[in-house]
Amino acid sequence: MDAVRWLVTAGLVSVLGLASGTAPSPTPTPEPPPAQPPPVLDRADVDRALDRIDPSVAELMRKTGVPGVSVAVVYKDEVVHIKGYGVREVGKEGKVDADTVFQLASVSKPIASTVVSGAVGVDGWQKPVNPELPEFRLKDPWVTSHMTAADLFSHRSGLPDHAGDLLEDLGHDQDYILSHLRYAPLAPFRASYAYTNFGLTGAAEAVAAEKGVSWAKLAEDTLYKPAGMNDTSSRFQDFVTNPDRAHGHVKEADGTWKARFVRDPDAQSPAGGVSSSATDMATWLRLQLANGSLDGRRIIAEDALDLTHHPEAVSNPAHAPAARTGFYGLGWNVSYDDEGRLRLSHTGAFAEGAHTNVTMLPGEQLGIVVLTNGAPVGVADTVALDFFDTAQNGKPSRDWLPLVNALYEQEADAGRSATDFAKPPADATPAKANSAYTGTYGNDFYGRATVAAENGGLVLRLGPEPQSYRLTHYDGDTFSFATRGENAVGLTGVTFSADGKTFRVEYLDEEGLGTFTRD
Repeated sequence: MDAVRWLVTAGLVSVLGLASGTAPSPTPTPEPPPAQPPPVLDRADVDRALDRIDPSVAELMRKTGVPGVSVAVVYKDEVVHIKGYGVREVGKEGKVDADTVFQLASVSKPIASTVVSGAVGVDGWQKPVNPELPEFRLKDPWVTSHMTAADLFSHRSGLPDHAGDLLEDLGHDQDYILSHLRYAPLAPFRASYAYTNFGLTGAAEAVAAEKGVSWAKLAEDTLYKPAGMNDTSSRFQDFVTNPDRAHGHVKEADGTWKARFVRDPDAQSPAGGVSSSATDMATWLRLQLANGSLDGRRIIAEDALDLTHHPEAVSNPAHAPAARTGFYGLGWNVSYDDEGRLRLSHTGAFAEGAHTNVTMLPGEQLGIVVLTNGAPVGVADTVALDFFDTAQNGKPSRDWLPLVNALYEQEADAGRSATDFAKPPADATPAKANSAYTGTYGNDFYGRATVAAENGGLVLRLGPEPQSYRLTHYDGDTFSFATRGENAVGLTGVTFSADGKTFRVEYLDEEGLGTFTRD
């Protein structure tokens, strides 16, 4: 999940639009004074913010119960803070340190854009991707033939929001997902914004295909090895076998945190599959803030890396005269702070147990990365917001945690059904006999499904290695089941047509693709 993907930039820190006009007097308008440069942060400002990190993290962990956190800060090419807090897994003794490896979730995206910049340079961003991955097609053939890595990394291809994520939840692999995005409806190409993990993944995989290697190998050879990021990988297997890894945790109904899931994001590796440590992420921050160089060595071409920091798409339009507009670049949220300074950031989140944040002020050569091993409750973003707030204003301007956490809760609730399937109506119409519903069904996008009678009830099986969901009768021909996976939304409805020839799965149908037809 990349919940509240626009949070740090578009949602909270974006540019104010200022209207200008002419004076009503016929006399000449005086020349405005020259614009003053923004005040420069000095080491004292940074030290003041650094002093707050330890108590801030401790307080946030106490309030939320998040088990483990790791933080690194880079200023003027120096790692000025790096530290781990808490434990790698609840109930175990292993402590988080600077070398503990975390899943980055969508903080993988700006890392992927760094890799692409190093692999193809400026011109490669504008090359069509379809020749390299001919099975990766969209609904419109013209869009398919013209879409570039820049289009897909900036989420302006026209694909629906998070297109393909539910296919991953059902167990489909990357090849299947990329080859089936052609069934998804399209918004206007290059004139709309919708955040997609698999659009970006397709672009990155096309670059790797052009080079004749896997994405994980390209990332390793282009960035991780040259930069000495030895604990960073784009392979799930490397993360899960690392003895110093942070286990993902979710919050239980009783308020405790448990390591219940192990999220395998290989299908969307460029968009969400990187694992790394605070030590390695500090190295990457140094490279970003030094325009592609590291310890005097050129790792990534400066012009190609700089291109990733430019606004490419409006991700959050201003809806009022004094509101701010948020932008998305190539793998980065892009905004401008109150002083007009460029601010780059990205949040990453897995509902199954990860929350991360990276934020930079390139003009100040200042950046922070925050890694946590808990499902998103606002900690990673709050540490970053608090840090820059203190550096720029002397102290935090507000308590960020309630605001940030409320946005995550809002995002989590957005996909839930409007129907309370846990409470069937008192006058519910009985279901037909099980045989009216059982059979094999097909769907061009989601694939095969079966409905079978089992232990006196009905079971729905979805996905390539079928996942079984017990159906609970609700009313008439409508049933429900509890969703699972990264994009679970609680109970969702399954409604069969009166003639028994089709059924519709509510949470799979947001883009009109959720109807299955009997074979």
